[in-house]
Amino acid sequence: MSESRRKFIKHLGSTAALLGVAPLAALASEQEKVTLLEPEKRISANDKIRVACIGMGIMGFGDVKCALKAPGVEFVAAADLYDGHLTRVKEVFGNQVFTTRDYREILQRKDVDAVIVATPDFWHDTISIDAMQAGKAVYCEKPMVQHIDEGHQVIAAQKRTNAVFQVGSQRVSSIALKEAKKRYEAGEIGQLNIVEAVMDRHSALGAWQYSIPPDASPKTVDFDRYLKDTAKMPYDANRFWRWRNYQAYGTGIPGDLFVHLISGMHFITGSLGPERVYATGNLVQWKDGRDVPDVVVAIFDYPATATTAAFQMTLRVNFADGGGGSEYTRLIGTDGVMELEGNSFKIKKHKLPEAPGYGGWDTFNTFSEVTQKAYVQEYQKKYGTAAAQAQRSATSYAAPAGYDERLDHFINFFDSVRTGKPVVEDASFGLRAAGPALLSNESYFGKKLIHWDPVAMKIV
Repeated sequence: MSESRRKFIKHLGSTAALLGVAPLAALASEQEKVTLLEPEKRISANDKIRVACIGMGIMGFGDVKCALKAPGVEFVAAADLYDGHLTRVKEVFGNQVFTTRDYREILQRKDVDAVIVATPDFWHDTISIDAMQAGKAVYCEKPMVQHIDEGHQVIAAQKRTNAVFQVGSQRVSSIALKEAKKRYEAGEIGQLNIVEAVMDRHSALGAWQYSIPPDASPKTVDFDRYLKDTAKMPYDANRFWRWRNYQAYGTGIPGDLFVHLISGMHFITGSLGPERVYATGNLVQWKDGRDVPDVVVAIFDYPATATTAAFQMTLRVNFADGGGGSEYTRLIGTDGVMELEGNSFKIKKHKLPEAPGYGGWDTFNTFSEVTQKAYVQEYQKKYGTAAAQAQRSATSYAAPAGYDERLDHFINFFDSVRTGKPVVEDASFGLRAAGPALLSNESYFGKKLIHWDPVAMKIV
């Protein structure tokens, strides 16, 4: 960094440096400010944390690879019900990693300090509680639980054991959302009244038609153990590999994707949750035997609190989007809108002028000429000319190239493991994020409006 730039950043007196960003070059043509956000400084850890992962599927491998980028972390053990995953663990991370089909063997090991729970949703509560009772710190993938009552059991277990427990909705650790929260609390968009978010896809993998290995069979997969307390049945590869498609094992679109959007919005606004939820949708394209919809739209009514006004949120996920898919979140206020996309966001301000204006699509043009002149004289006397101007501006904020919010989320988790400080997303936050998503499923399948107590986190 040049000395001139260093002085400039210091003079700015913020976590953000003002400069042009190549991916946002289009914004420059509109003469908008683009602010590049700076991650916090990384401090090497003195104490090594030995991590195990239970569930070595897509999220398991991704989480472990990300966690190992944090300083002072060692991967020592893995559990999975498919032998091929355990073979792959040793190929990727080394033969020294202990592997087993039985996650309880991992919890008995004294060389495991923390556990990543990356199993299908219906196993989250059981393994998380067992791990906390075994004295392990827990990083549990979202959604925290499959059912509301399970969430209260996880909260109780965390309080009872005093274990470090963090939910893996990484957006709450993003430097972009941290800055967005600061801008929101400063009142830059005025009073929030509507949140709208979309996460659309149009691909087989995006619709959970995951690849099934050719060696998958009752011999290589412990399917009976996998079924847990669900209905017993013969081995079914789809139910094991494409579990998100089934109510028995997953939480559908709301649990997979709504929960991300809800987590981020709760973090920015400080909201505890809605008081009413209604969801509708359809099974449009992916009629592959799944018993969950591939299109879901949900409306959430958030009540007024001491820190937020009442507002409405609409979430949509469409796996049959012939446009190819898109993703955005918009927080719309009385003075502006905050548009979030990935690890960047834009604030557009359009503050209404004091003067209401006249003419155009207005009754003014129906007045007689004498009345029009009289109206204009009174109008100018009351408002003048400056009061007629709307205040418009646009400012963009972006994380630097290569920034990884999931890594920041793991670093925050490991910092809590080492120091005992509160995690950024505890079990209560996790249930307040998962709860509205799970209620979306209940509303969809029950075809009814659901009333929710966001403080007690219970259906009314």
